Amino acid sequence: MDTHSEHLKTHGSYQANKREIQQRFARVAGQITGIRQMVDDERYCPEVLTQLSAAIAGLEKIGYILLRDHIAHCVVDGLQGDRGDAYMDELMAMIQRFSGR
Repeated sequence: MDTHSEHLKTHGSYQANKREIQQRFARVAGQITGIRQMVDDERYCPEVLTQLSAAIAGLEKIGYILLRDHIAHCVVDGLQGDRGDAYMDELMAMIQRFSGR
């Protein structure tokens, strides 16, 4: 199986930050609901875009938390074991997807 599509672990490494991540997702979900209501209310476009930008930033912050935890735990463990190349390939693919390239 190609290392880019192979799942190297069966669970996330973000348990220490799980509560923070859940709180951030709840906040973003509330922002999305508010943005949808702004559109329903036909609010001024720049106001909607400002709120949309804040929601996107919130999702990006969650992504960075997950990425940091993945590197600090999964990738480090993989490098110390015999799967270092596979974890590095997976990490690079993930960074490219997350950065939009």
